[in-house]
Amino acid sequence: MLPFPEYEQYDALGLAELVRTRQVTSLEVVEAAIARIEARNPQVNAVIHTMFNQARQAAQGDLPDGSVRGAPFLVKDLLAMVAGAPMASGTRLLKHWAPPIDSELVRRWKAAGLVILGKTNTPEFGLQPYTEPALFGPTRNPYDLTRTAGGSSGGSGAAVAARLTPIASGGDGGGSIRVPASVNGVFGLKPTRGRTPTGPLYWELWEGCAVEHVLTRSVRDSAALLDATAGADVGAPYAAPPQSRPFLAEVGSDPGRLRIAFTTQALIGVNDPPPDPEVVRGLAATVQLLQELGHDVIEATPHYDYGELAMAFMTMIAGQTRNDIRETAALVGKRPARSDFELLTWVIGLLGNAFTAADYVHATRIFGGAARAIGAFFTNYDVLLTPTLPRAPVAIGALQPTPAEQRLLGAIATLRAGNLLTALDLVRPIALKTFSYVRYLTPFNITGQPAMSVPLHWTDTGLPVGMHFVGRFGDEATLFRLAAQLEQAQPWATRVPPLVHAG
Repeated sequence: MLPFPEYEQYDALGLAELVRTRQVTSLEVVEAAIARIEARNPQVNAVIHTMFNQARQAAQGDLPDGSVRGAPFLVKDLLAMVAGAPMASGTRLLKHWAPPIDSELVRRWKAAGLVILGKTNTPEFGLQPYTEPALFGPTRNPYDLTRTAGGSSGGSGAAVAARLTPIASGGDGGGSIRVPASVNGVFGLKPTRGRTPTGPLYWELWEGCAVEHVLTRSVRDSAALLDATAGADVGAPYAAPPQSRPFLAEVGSDPGRLRIAFTTQALIGVNDPPPDPEVVRGLAATVQLLQELGHDVIEATPHYDYGELAMAFMTMIAGQTRNDIRETAALVGKRPARSDFELLTWVIGLLGNAFTAADYVHATRIFGGAARAIGAFFTNYDVLLTPTLPRAPVAIGALQPTPAEQRLLGAIATLRAGNLLTALDLVRPIALKTFSYVRYLTPFNITGQPAMSVPLHWTDTGLPVGMHFVGRFGDEATLFRLAAQLEQAQPWATRVPPLVHAG
């Protein structure tokens, strides 16, 4: 039997309370987490680097007296820098590279009392909504090991679902907290742009589209961690509007009668097939639940050019990826080479070389137009509800390029720069397949609004299907109040994957 058998029953705040009241020690909690990582991680491949000795030392030392003091924690192996710990970012060139300092967000997590046990799996540079990097292999869904754990924070989502730790970090540049939250049946909130720090080395991430936070089993853990980390750091380009009171105080507070729009219309890309019937069924049940809770729910959709926004996002990603390739190679003293990166990453980077500076600026202006349109939409509604994803968790490999697409990408990888914009038309169908999968998520990275995936639906075969809620810019408070109301009305904490029952 695994030590501390009650471990799975507690969220991070619950474990911290046990430590505070001396019912258990920090070391006992850490040992319980380590035992579960050792027992279950070989099946899910969520954790790709362990820091057990450091965690034991921290647990036995003088931990900061923060809100989650003594709770075990895992850090996504991308963006968040832990001094001295490898940070591969899913790419083989950085497999043995370690940053010399903690990032500001990691410093704040440590100050909250979290004990870091390791790093979680992510796709190369976090580019994909699935976690299947060539370097570390796929992360598997604890509810069905043949299915995706999502991405790019797939390792963290699977770790929380498998009860390795009650909380793990994530970053969300196009849906990367909310995708794994949905497919792993956990809670994932993407905060408002500028809510959490990006320093000291980063200024803004993906033109402000990316923001870091956590994946959790409980709403209150997410709120408590956002309280611990919110606020601009030195040199930040902007800051989110300050909250009026702690986010944790919003959990359990009456959200009032909200005006909630809902839609199944794709919000980025073109010619998308309708969402699966199972997803539509989950959305209908959520609409009914919201009405029973006293909210006004109206079918309505924000309008702008969805196809134009997809191409603008692709332009930005291509430019960012090319720079990531260049900076990664420089970090280890090499020139960028095709053999050092995955094929799809390399081709996206080649397109970044082909776009002009004017193309990039035009893309950011498209972003601005969409943000204005969505901002206007939220003058009439408090919240927008969509499915998180159009499909229930898919099989591992289902979202990767097909063999024919792989051959096409290989051919494109040999082209010279002058041919690359022509190649864009060849890459477009591959890109649109990804946009189709995150059709409800990416626009709100572009606009910077807070959004969350809430585990409200399960298929008849026991697979989780998240529901997606978007709030006004700077208004995480409403989302936390609503999420806590939904958590109480339709609890999900007792939903445990078969992997956990097996030991």
